[in-house]
Amino acid sequence: MKNMDPKEIAQDFLNLAAKGRSQEAFRLYMSPDFKHHNVYFKSDADTLIQAMEESAKLNPSKTFKIHHILKDENMVAVHSHVKQNDNDLGTAVVHFFRFESEKIVELWDLGQAVPSKMINENGMF
Repeated sequence: MKNMDPKEIAQDFLNLAAKGRSQEAFRLYMSPDFKHHNVYFKSDADTLIQAMEESAKLNPSKTFKIHHILKDENMVAVHSHVKQNDNDLGTAVVHFFRFESEKIVELWDLGQAVPSKMINENGMF
């Protein structure tokens, strides 16, 4: 595998996870010292992998679209739109990755549901 920029790694990691290939994503890109900050799951990688796989199984028509990727030193932020199915308005999600030696060592994620009616005419994306 060629050396990848952290933005490319974050993008590939999220695309693999959204497609139910979280084990592959973790094997390729996670540091053995990985930790995450999702408050709904235990902090170990295995729990997060299982949650990602379960989500993909429960939502086989899930769509995932990245709108922005920003990099600052060893941090990458990804702003995306996740829809669990065709009828779902979705969620705006921001993932923050911290890298060491081309591996993800820390991950944060924040989400906001897309409302059916928006006051702001610019939308969320």
